[in-house]
Amino acid sequence: MDKLINFKEEITTVWSFPERGGWATHNAKYRGNFAPQIARNIILRYSNEGDTVLDPMVGGGTTLIETKLLNRKGIGVDINPEAIALTKKNLEFECGCEYEQTVQIGDVRNMNFLSSGSVDLIVTHPPYLNIIKYSEGRIEGDLSNISGVKKFCSELNKGIAEFFRVLKENSYCAVLIGDTRKNKHYVPLAFYVMQLFLENGFVLKEDIIKIQHNCTSTPYWEKKVKDYNFYLIMHEHLFVFRKPRDDEDLSRYRYSMANALLMP
Repeated sequence: MDKLINFKEEITTVWSFPERGGWATHNAKYRGNFAPQIARNIILRYSNEGDTVLDPMVGGGTTLIETKLLNRKGIGVDINPEAIALTKKNLEFECGCEYEQTVQIGDVRNMNFLSSGSVDLIVTHPPYLNIIKYSEGRIEGDLSNISGVKKFCSELNKGIAEFFRVLKENSYCAVLIGDTRKNKHYVPLAFYVMQLFLENGFVLKEDIIKIQHNCTSTPYWEKKVKDYNFYLIMHEHLFVFRKPRDDEDLSRYRYSMANALLMP
């Protein structure tokens, strides 16, 4: 836990973690998992001890390690059995948490094992299309095997509808998502995903820019910048959405979103 001494809660909308947190069992062995500083900041700001925190695409278990350390009830779901096994292994430490951490195989598009309005906070990090293929096509329904933007958004949208269903009113859902390129042109995947959340009834609380560090592919692409005439994408978006109350007047939020919602 020594490295936890260097943790500091963020207060701006630009986050940068050149050194990944290494406390408890956190590690970077699961490719593409987010830094524990992200999960810790979100959990501390948007939940209380004893709350139920869901990560429906749990990956290597970063979120659940933090729910255990921060005395929350964690629920981790993933379609990939290897991710579930790794998460369970990473939760094998003692810290005095009073609550259970539940981990199970499941599909983000259908979480019927969770009751509507039963979750206090969602923290998750979806795949960015098929940039990292976590199952190489072996698992039907794995979003990381989808290359087409339209199909990816269509399938993820089913999961977003589930997020809205299981989340309590006036509670938050934090999603870290990045952009990509196709045929040397920028694909704003993060904003397509943001639009899906808005269409499902969420309102946008925060758009946090997270600077990327230590990407394994960066050295390769650094050599290609001049050849392909583009800039390296070195940021991600950490969107924080809120599920409104049923009786809430949303006109003050939705008015400014009108143009975005008309986009094809």
